[in-house]
Amino acid sequence: MTAYSTSMRLRIDWSELDSFGHVNNLAILRYAQTARLNYMEETGMMRFHTETGIGPVLASTSCQFKKQLFYPGHVIVYTVVDHIKNTSFHIRHSVLNENHECIAEMHDVLVMFDYKKNMKQPIPEIFRDKMKITEFNIEE
Repeated sequence: MTAYSTSMRLRIDWSELDSFGHVNNLAILRYAQTARLNYMEETGMMRFHTETGIGPVLASTSCQFKKQLFYPGHVIVYTVVDHIKNTSFHIRHSVLNENHECIAEMHDVLVMFDYKKNMKQPIPEIFRDKMKITEFNIEE
């Protein structure tokens, strides 16, 4: 069992299908992108960036596709920070179908960045505290 701090339910769109009739892998990556942005908004990182010019930048992302996903339906993306360093943090996303089956696991590395100085920045304590909060669990 893994603890997750945010979840997001997204509708599968017909336009996300590929020629084989299942949801294209790029659409699944977009689900994680949407969840990542949602997480940054919920923690206040986006507002902090607007006010200070300091915010996260995506350094890397990876995905392991586990099952095919089909239209119509919804997915739920669960998100948690699973590692925090001085200037970077790692986010894990689990994408589940409506049967609560894991269809993809993604891992992002984000670096706190000062966009005005064009350099890495230590993660502010306010975000370190928020990253440790978990609200619910899912069975894997």
